[in-house]
Amino acid sequence: MAQRVITQLVSDLSGEDLGSDKGETVQFAIDGKSLEIDLSHREAKQLRDALAKYIAAGRRTGSPAGRRRSSGTTSDAKQVREWAQSQGMAVPARGRIPADVRSAYENR
Repeated sequence: MAQRVITQLVSDLSGEDLGSDKGETVQFAIDGKSLEIDLSHREAKQLRDALAKYIAAGRRTGSPAGRRRSSGTTSDAKQVREWAQSQGMAVPARGRIPADVRSAYENR
């Protein structure tokens, strides 16, 4: 027995059936959230046109959206380690500082 699976692309904005050649999936990120939306080519152009001035004025971060950045600097890490050790807390000499240790340091 054979199966045929058909994927139908529909605009998330208008509900229009986009067929196989009238639409696209647009990926974007805002406020640390990576998103994607299925749009007609016309809707995708409108989105890109609306965002163009913000994209032109923006700067690349070098990290994918949704990926958390480090919450501190190297010097900050050194201070956290010294404080944790003075409090008798176990903290690695190198690498990531455990979240509970960093939280205790920030809430001291």
